[in-house]
Amino acid sequence: MIRKLWEHAGVVLFNHFFTHFPSHRVRQAVLRLWGAKIGAESAVFRGTTVLGIDGIRIGEASVIGFRCLLDGRGGLTIGDNVVIASDVHFIAGHHLPNSDDFGYVLEPTLIEDYVWIASRATVLEGITVGRGAVVGACSLVRRSVEPMQIAAGIPAKPVAVRTSALTYRPVYRPKLF
Repeated sequence: MIRKLWEHAGVVLFNHFFTHFPSHRVRQAVLRLWGAKIGAESAVFRGTTVLGIDGIRIGEASVIGFRCLLDGRGGLTIGDNVVIASDVHFIAGHHLPNSDDFGYVLEPTLIEDYVWIASRATVLEGITVGRGAVVGACSLVRRSVEPMQIAAGIPAKPVAVRTSALTYRPVYRPKLF
């Protein structure tokens, strides 16, 4: 009971107050206090909503844009050097429409290193987005994306293959953002 109250307090405090606080350091400190693991030089921009804070893992030098939804209730792992553009949603589960008690399923989501997910994409539960893959803007990812694959659309489908050497480190933490 105390653990559930603690978890609920973290979600409420972060989503109603700290997500708007103009400091990456403060936002990340609060997320870490409630159990998130966040690597060095990563950034979580303002307006991001979190659920299941203790299920969120973010690697080093990864950037989470403005107003994202990070649903960690089933487990959300984001690797190193990942760019998540603004308004991206990670959804951890779904309800069972034929369940008498409105039951649900939660599954882990894995975003591997050097992934780029463009603005307003949605990634559903149980998905792996492979190393170096790109998800196009406004896409709906219902199936896993292979490494170095560029996927786009509703539902997201392979449209090209990425050829980057993946040697960049996208550190981006501007003040007051």
